[in-house]
Amino acid sequence: MIRNKYLTFLGASLLFIASACNDGYEKDPVERFTLDYLFSRVDSAGVQSRYFLNNIYLEHLFSGYNRVDDDFLDAASDDAISIDNTDPTVYKLLIGRYSAISRLTDMEWGSYYQGIRKANLLIDNIDVVPFNIKYINALGEMKPLNATMKAEARFLRAHFYFELVKRYGGVPLVNDNIYELGDDLQLSRNTFAQCIDYIVSELDEIKDDLRSLPMSDATEFAHAPTKEACLAMKARVLLYAASPLFNESPLKVGNELIGYASYDRERWNLAAQAAKDLIDQFGPKGKGTLNLAQDYRNIFLNFYGANNPELIFFRPVGKNKAIETANGPLGFSGNSLGNGNTNPTQNLVESFPMKDGKMPGQSDKYIYNPVDDPFKNRDPRLDLTVLHNGSRWLNTTLETQVGGTHNPSGAKYSRTCYYIAKFVKDYQSTSDYADDTHLWVMYRYAEVLLNYAEAQNEYLSVPSKEVYDAIIALRIRAGIESGDNNLYGLKANMTQTEMRTVIQNERRVEMAFEEQRYWDIRRWKIAENVFKKPLRGLSIQITGAKTNYYEIDVMSATFDAKRYFYPIPYSEVIKNKNMVQNPNW
Repeated sequence: MIRNKYLTFLGASLLFIASACNDGYEKDPVERFTLDYLFSRVDSAGVQSRYFLNNIYLEHLFSGYNRVDDDFLDAASDDAISIDNTDPTVYKLLIGRYSAISRLTDMEWGSYYQGIRKANLLIDNIDVVPFNIKYINALGEMKPLNATMKAEARFLRAHFYFELVKRYGGVPLVNDNIYELGDDLQLSRNTFAQCIDYIVSELDEIKDDLRSLPMSDATEFAHAPTKEACLAMKARVLLYAASPLFNESPLKVGNELIGYASYDRERWNLAAQAAKDLIDQFGPKGKGTLNLAQDYRNIFLNFYGANNPELIFFRPVGKNKAIETANGPLGFSGNSLGNGNTNPTQNLVESFPMKDGKMPGQSDKYIYNPVDDPFKNRDPRLDLTVLHNGSRWLNTTLETQVGGTHNPSGAKYSRTCYYIAKFVKDYQSTSDYADDTHLWVMYRYAEVLLNYAEAQNEYLSVPSKEVYDAIIALRIRAGIESGDNNLYGLKANMTQTEMRTVIQNERRVEMAFEEQRYWDIRRWKIAENVFKKPLRGLSIQITGAKTNYYEIDVMSATFDAKRYFYPIPYSEVIKNKNMVQNPNW
């Protein structure tokens, strides 16, 4: 490579990103600079190379907060509905109104390949920078900063590939190549298996070159991936790879671009062991740097430390009240203004068990009365996730019936009579929103426990004690009652199928609005069945002092099986004779 060549080709040299103008753009283009400027042989502080790496984080590592044109991605699942009833992007994702030509937010292709190319540029050039700054790697060794910067770039590259794979199946792997204008870019898609193997091998190779928790330099580098983040990504990647969509029941048998050639139960074991490696090394019985935070709400508000041992990897979002303003209840103004953008569904609310861990209607201890008081004696996570009629918020008791104080009739109103409570601090007894730190948490310890429980349950013929223990740990933190048998609402001697149902529901409750449900119902290959049920909300009717709650159908959606994968962009297919489109697109 000619090092003094200007990077004017940065955003266009890959055929894969020919449609990048639709998929993303660089707010502060780095292609203004030369490689010699970005990776200077005389810059011992590596100022510009560090800026370049930060640009990759900033531009291509997305926050999920209202990411889909002001809505959460979960509003394209059965967990939520957009307050916008005009035809928002998330609704088009929900019903499948998109194609290989008409691309939507989340159908990222160009942006992820831009990120991959930038990562490759850093990997290829960072070693010429004469760093005098040191850091301590996961092995406790003192190393120059470029070693972890290279590992971070490879981590980000692995992340970008995984995001592509879960959307499209197998994609072209460019490895360390940095293509320039005029290069032959007629690249074929790699198989799904090759992509998974590549991502996992990258994570295995870099894990010890990253930092490890607790981070001694967290003030500056708290956002950076650690060895724990590397192991967490590996566990998630292998869990997805073992899941029915890719392993047991592929969309098109024999098409290795979108799944494995044949089923292998051992893939569940690999996923379970990957999660267990993280648990054993860094969980309470290992180094003890990771654990479940005592305060569920606190997870999304505080950096690493004693107050948040659950946090593994996150994207900083800033100190502001943007999330509160976007999603808070209607009917307030000034510093209490909320736009209620994403409305949780009754479908989601019903997935929360009772306080004893039994599902609504199945508890012997707590009577579930869906008409008179559907929110009484429920899993405490419900009130930490969803605001409902009668919730205390901003020194007020919410009135969320249509036409009520906090759901006024108008062009926009909560279509389900619910709002999101998650991700923000406790505003029950304060009058205004404040500028608060927010983190988009991408990996946390609770997910690792869920990943382990799911993979281990699928690998074994009957659930083990360890599977039970992982779910029980989450329920203890949530505040579920132990019960006479100390199983926290779980049934003894469950079958694999019964435990699968429990784990899938526990994941839905615990990880609500964290961009898990949308992908889970795909990798489990259950989306067709999920959307056979309409998305529901409440009709709240008040007569005198009496409030009655009635479930209503708000929206129906169907799911076409081809939508388990997004279509490859049309521009890529027509320009590259080797680019094979996904089935039925």
